[in-house]
Amino acid sequence: MKRRGTKFSSKLSWATAISLKARNSYVVVMLAGAIIVAALAQAQLAQSQQIFENVRIGQNFSPDPMTLRGISGGAVPASQVANRKGTPTGPCVGFVDAQPDHVIELTNFFNYLSLQVQSPEDTTIVISGPGGTWCNDDFQGKNPGVAGQWLAGTYRVWVGSYDKTNFHPYLIKISKVQLLNPGPSRR
Repeated sequence: MKRRGTKFSSKLSWATAISLKARNSYVVVMLAGAIIVAALAQAQLAQSQQIFENVRIGQNFSPDPMTLRGISGGAVPASQVANRKGTPTGPCVGFVDAQPDHVIELTNFFNYLSLQVQSPEDTTIVISGPGGTWCNDDFQGKNPGVAGQWLAGTYRVWVGSYDKTNFHPYLIKISKVQLLNPGPSRR
């Protein structure tokens, strides 16, 4: 009896070992699949939330408003980048990076287009493109922006902070929908 039980036990161990290997393989495959799915989801999320994007915009762009993301600030005075202390749309204040945060190419003339920064902190903006340079500080509350007619061409955009050691997340909303009261600064 004892011997028979031992043989049965060893067969059971052999069957259990195969079963455990199959189960472990299944678990490894499932974990690998889960890791791949998680990596793809994270890559898609990261891609949809890129910062410092450059865009090309045509007359019928979508979505409207188009949203760009970034971090404000830098070590260069905005007045140095703009090469002036102020423009008709506002003062050239704050600190920005030497290179623009965004490059926006407009493929058409826009009779009306607004570019507005939204940030939890007070930010500034410098825009340089066809026809000149425009600065702004407080377009809507503490958020800068510029609205009006825009020529076709390439625009360089800097978003600044008041202190060169502070950096703030922001969204830029670009829209061709004219608001009834867009703010005091117009281009």
